[in-house]
Parts: sequence; C-alpha cells; structure tokens
Amino acid sequence: MFKKEEQKYNIISYTSDENSTLKEILLDKLNFSVRSLSKMKREQTVLVNGKFKKPSTNIEKGDLIEVKIEEDMANFTPEDLNLDIIYDDFDLIMVNKPPFMVVHPTKSHSDNTIANGVTDYIIKKNEKVKIRFVNRLDMNTSGLVIVAKNAYAHHTLSTDMSEDKVDKKYITVVKGMVKDDFGTINAPIYRQTEDSIKRIVDERGQESVTHYKVIERLNDATVLEVKLETGRTHQIRVHMNHIGHGIIGDELYGYVDEDLINRQALHAYSLEFEQPRTKEKLKFKAQVPEDMKKLIEKLR
Repeated sequence: MFKKEEQKYNIISYTSDENSTLKEILLDKLNFSVRSLSKMKREQTVLVNGKFKKPSTNIEKGDLIEVKIEEDMANFTPEDLNLDIIYDDFDLIMVNKPPFMVVHPTKSHSDNTIANGVTDYIIKKNEKVKIRFVNRLDMNTSGLVIVAKNAYAHHTLSTDMSEDKVDKKYITVVKGMVKDDFGTINAPIYRQTEDSIKRIVDERGQESVTHYKVIERLNDATVLEVKLETGRTHQIRVHMNHIGHGIIGDELYGYVDEDLINRQALHAYSLEFEQPRTKEKLKFKAQVPEDMKKLIEKLR
C-alpha cells in the first residue's frame, strides 16, 4: 500500500500488504515495465527495507519497498511566466493554462511555453524533475494541463486517460441555438494527409465520442458543457463543426468574429482522476477566463 506521508517526488515508497516476490510487486502493484526492472537491477535503484535487492527476492507482508527515481531534467530553458499552478504533489503539477500559450516548445514557439514556466517553478522548489505532459491543449484553448513529475506518474495517468478513467469536461460557446438539451456525437475523426493540420469526420478515421449538454442559450449562440469519451486531436472543434454549431472564434472549424473574441471559445474547466500512487480521488476546476465571460455577456 502507498502511505501518503512516505511519498517523495524522487522516491516511490510501497509497503507490502502480502507475501510475494519483488518482481510481482513492481510489475503488478506499481505498474513498472519489464524493461524498467532491468534498469533498476543494473543501477541498484530498488531497495527493500533500505537495502538493494534483486527482483527475484521474496517479499513479506510489511516490507518497505522504495524505488529511486533518478532522471536528468529535460532541456527546457527556465522562464518565470507567473503560471497559475493550482496543485502540486510528489507526482504531478496542475496548471491552468491561459489562452495563446503553447504547452511544449516547437520550432515556431521556442519559448514562453508551459514547459519553460514549469521548469522555472521546479528549479525554484529545488526539485530535479523530468517533466512530461499527460494532456495537451491547443495554443488558443485555455484550461487544465496535467504535468507528470516522473515516468511512473506519466505512464499511470496516460493509461488511465486511454482507458477513459479520467473525467474531462470543457466549456465552449458555439454558433447557433443547439436544439437538444443533451446529446452525443459519435463520429470518427480522420487526418487526410501526414502534414494536414485540419481533421475531418470520415469513416476511415478513429472512433471519437463527445457528449454535450446545454448550459445556456444566448443570442444565436449556445454555451455547452462538453465531456470527452475519447481524446482525438481537435475533437471538440471537429465535432461541433460536424453538427453545424462551430465554436465561436475558431478559425479552422468555427465562426470568426474578432469583435466577439479573438480565439476559439474553448476552456478545459474540469478534470477528475485518481492520484497515481495513493489512488486518492482528485478533482480540479478552472474558472472560465475573462475573454469567454465577456463573450457570453455580449451574446446575452
């Protein structure tokens, strides 16, 4: 079992609640890969009651297993970006991303990214962490981004995400009056060419499921809460366009009026999932940003 008070960002601690082998616990209880076991053995980073042991070692109930997490930091330039960090523990950081900020450096956006800001934050905390992103948002989408502090947390959360164990909700403002109070869009999303940015609904695509409910109907617009069952690139944007209610401000799929808003009115506002180690239920909400609040007021 994971005891919360024993956990650190650079050591995973687990107290055995049964007789087993160290290998079985590392694979079945801690979700490590067979490949990572070889590395632990080679670098002697797994301890039982304070001493290095091989994976074949027999473990008794009550034994303390500790796995050292020793990784070099990713090569992101630290920048003080005054990020809105709403949660931080030994496994993850939750950031409320503003619009117009990229999550990860690219050729066209090499700085002022979430990665740069989080790197600055962890250096100032005197932590040596290789950050990995569990989810990503488009530059012009605001809201919650999960940053994993180690490979274990990233693997566990990414698996949960792919198995639909992470509850993801968005707020968006779309063009037109959505007729039904609730609805589900089940339409496969396809990328036509390797270098194409735009996605389309096409039977050749990946299964994609989006649920929505009406929050408020405005003047020729509707505020929706959207829940993702799958996580395809541009999924909400493509699906809203598909049902004839493109997102206001979305240059690629929606309805653009810069007098209303100068980016897509899409905000990742709610995430619920289990903490990777302790399995504690974590719930986060990020307030709707000012530009979307102003948009809703204008449309009222």
